Amino acid sequence: MSLDLTDVTLTYPDGGTRLTALDAVSLHVPAGTTTAVIGPSGSGKSSLLAVAATLITPDRGTVTIDGVPTTGLSRAQLASLRRDKVGTVFQQPNLLPSLTAAEQLQAMAHLAGRSPRKAASRARDLLAAVGLADLADRRPHQLSGGQRQRVNIARALMNEPAVLLVDEPTSALDQERGAAVLNLLTTLTHERATATVLVTHDRTHLTAADTVAEVLDGRLGTPLAV
Repeated sequence: MSLDLTDVTLTYPDGGTRLTALDAVSLHVPAGTTTAVIGPSGSGKSSLLAVAATLITPDRGTVTIDGVPTTGLSRAQLASLRRDKVGTVFQQPNLLPSLTAAEQLQAMAHLAGRSPRKAASRARDLLAAVGLADLADRRPHQLSGGQRQRVNIARALMNEPAVLLVDEPTSALDQERGAAVLNLLTTLTHERATATVLVTHDRTHLTAADTVAEVLDGRLGTPLAV
């Protein structure tokens, strides 16, 4: 399992011209490793994540997820690939207020057409893995910010993704809770062999990653080992 972006270029219309968001970006993220992508606001971090998630089709280049090139896939095929192979951890957990922690995870399995019994068992296992075994029946308003983000992480892993894309997961947390969430992410990445991309602006958390790459004006620097 791995994530590969090869010579990816993405542009947006900007008046009578086009603005380059990503400029011939290449990135290889092996299974079981975390690559942190850093850079200032507007540098291309969000565009890189959107392309990696197959939410945006680049002008040129190839995105390969777990050995599957996404070029030429239909919208339905891309949706299926995202559901089965890509887990996303957003800045805000965006949990459904009426569902318990366990039900948040089971809903993902339901969308994938998986067995309800197996889904319930996997949800329990994942909540235990993120330290929330005793809070499976709590709803979002009964959880702290850090706990909600842990549910968010567990939910992203529910369908056993090959690729985990993480967008500023600590932006709403204090330093201590943010560090705990990042340590959890990297531990789960190693244990579950996902290829994880972590977009962050906080350089103090980079030691949690295996490699770090900086994006500036749409160009990605060479990833360096931490």
